[in-house]
Amino acid sequence: MPIYAYRCDECGFAKDVLQKISDPVLTVCPSCGKSSFKKQVTAAGFQLKGTGWYVTDFRGGSAPATGTTPPASTPTSSDGGASTSASSDAPAPAAAPAKDSST
Repeated sequence: MPIYAYRCDECGFAKDVLQKISDPVLTVCPSCGKSSFKKQVTAAGFQLKGTGWYVTDFRGGSAPATGTTPPASTPTSSDGGASTSASSDAPAPAAAPAKDSST
């Protein structure tokens, strides 16, 4: 159910009311009893949070929609620049120390 903000034009009394959309608009002020209680126009006060909702979605930016940020620099291994893929959920195995082939 939405929360509507009301304010009295006569006494200035303000109140937030939890109402169904189908409920009638309130007109009588609970503070002064006059029929000058009016619904205010307010901005939506919610944010989509949690898994699947990201601030960068629908903003036209180049951020990935998966919510993961790319690493600042891609580490390279000693085998000529090849690196392991970081897209799997399992942790990457530790690299073995490079053997010196000059002996």
